[in-house]
Amino acid sequence: MRAPLLALLASLAAGPVLAQATKPPAETPTPVSPVTVMPPTQKPKVVATWPANGQSVAPGVLVLKVVFDQQMTPRDFDYGLGTGGDKLNCLKTPRLLNDNKTFVLLCTTLPGKTYAVALNPDASGGRAFTNVAENRAEPGALTFTTETGEPVTKLRDAIKAAGLGDLDMPVEEAPDPSQSGAKTAP
Repeated sequence: MRAPLLALLASLAAGPVLAQATKPPAETPTPVSPVTVMPPTQKPKVVATWPANGQSVAPGVLVLKVVFDQQMTPRDFDYGLGTGGDKLNCLKTPRLLNDNKTFVLLCTTLPGKTYAVALNPDASGGRAFTNVAENRAEPGALTFTTETGEPVTKLRDAIKAAGLGDLDMPVEEAPDPSQSGAKTAP
């Protein structure tokens, strides 16, 4: 009677060990790519530019400024030659300022010219100014003229004309040694 009782106790004691040994392997987590869900937004609108549409400005160095009504993405932009004006000579890539609404683009202009800039001219779905929810801004245009007077020759003066401050400076000028008191070799 003792042998069957011991066998019964041994099998009861071994039951949890056997159950643990035959436990199914733990499931490995399924990889999921990160997804950002944005609430629906309106299309971005241009609320200000420098120069303003139809404005006449001094020729020379110009910081073209385009301000939108909402936060934009820095990698998405599209500008080109507008109708009814000359092509503006600009750097290739505009810079989105820290407010995330203002793009600036360094350009040069000639005296007595009319310039036309198209914003998001390609309506077919190519590159475009877009907000953080990736909604394209409506296509727009900017036309301005240059005067025949003295040109703007310093970047700092062009930045001030555009209403930008030191924190918004897209490019730093090299210091002028004659202004800093530095000595030069004879």
